[in-house]
Amino acid sequence: MDNEMLGLVAHVKISSYRLKTVLSLNESDKTPSQIAKDTGIRINHISTVLKKLKELGIVVCLNEDDKRNRIYQLTPIGREVVDCLDLI
Repeated sequence: MDNEMLGLVAHVKISSYRLKTVLSLNESDKTPSQIAKDTGIRINHISTVLKKLKELGIVVCLNEDDKRNRIYQLTPIGREVVDCLDLI
């Protein structure tokens, strides 16, 4: 695992909100509402977390032009982060 990946994994792991969001998306592509329901985290927090994870290249929005019911999924980097979560 290189330093960049180590940094991403650590960034996800130190926040329970980021960790729960990533693990929820590892199950399937979801809307923010679905993630909130799965994780028990309020939707406004999920939106903030998704924005940051998107900036880091961990998640991607599949229908960016839609104002409602945006669907998010893990990127290949995001899947690698999930695979490495137990390593650190």
